[in-house]
Amino acid sequence: MKFALLMLIAALSVNAQASNCETSGILDRITCPSQTLEISGPHLTREVRYAIPKGKTPRGGWPTVVLYQGSFFDVEFSRQKLMPFGGYNEIRLIQSLLDSGFAVVAPRAIAGVAWMTNLIGVDYETSEDFYFITEMLSEMKKGRFGKLNMMRLYATGISSGGYHSSRMAVSFPGVFKALAVESASFADCKGPVCLVPTAIPENHPPTLFLHGELDTVVPVGTMYPYFDTLKAHGIETEFFVDPTARHQWLEQAPELITQWFLNHP
Repeated sequence: MKFALLMLIAALSVNAQASNCETSGILDRITCPSQTLEISGPHLTREVRYAIPKGKTPRGGWPTVVLYQGSFFDVEFSRQKLMPFGGYNEIRLIQSLLDSGFAVVAPRAIAGVAWMTNLIGVDYETSEDFYFITEMLSEMKKGRFGKLNMMRLYATGISSGGYHSSRMAVSFPGVFKALAVESASFADCKGPVCLVPTAIPENHPPTLFLHGELDTVVPVGTMYPYFDTLKAHGIETEFFVDPTARHQWLEQAPELITQWFLNHP
């Protein structure tokens, strides 16, 4: 999608409400109150951080965005401007989502390192990650995170978390309404090594791609085949490429991702 049209859509204000996020200090630190739960099973215990919007819970529960961390950088609900890899735009995204009426659920990758979706020699659907996300979704459905609308789930993330967002279409078909993939490509691609399959799930969610033109970790050229494949299969998809950005959360991500999810109720 062209920049002007994307920014016009992002400028539209719908479902807006105040969050509990606060900005303070000379570095404009944004802090959004959050809670932490542990998901335990036979082989693992991992933390999930989450935040609920301010205000009255909708009848069907809060629409919810699962936010997947990038490699080595846990999702934090308090960040200041001088964060590497555009980290400040991640907390801006969280605030934007909360302001727009989305709950935000941020599970932790194994040891806080990376998701297993694209590790060599790993069968994802027998992995700890698959078990963990399955258990997390089950606990969300049971109401452990508050009243969430399980019919309006969305996923996004950067780098490893972007690949893992794509994984939701492959290993959890029909669960997520829309995806936003930042600085990544198809579920099992590995940086510059990326072969997008010609066959994809028929119910692949609508997907927005965001990428930096100067990204050398995950070259932007690995994103286009995924975009083209979705287009060829009639899946709704758009992309936004920042010509000056590297491997990072884009400054435009909070508005574009929030609006993409709002457009897919």
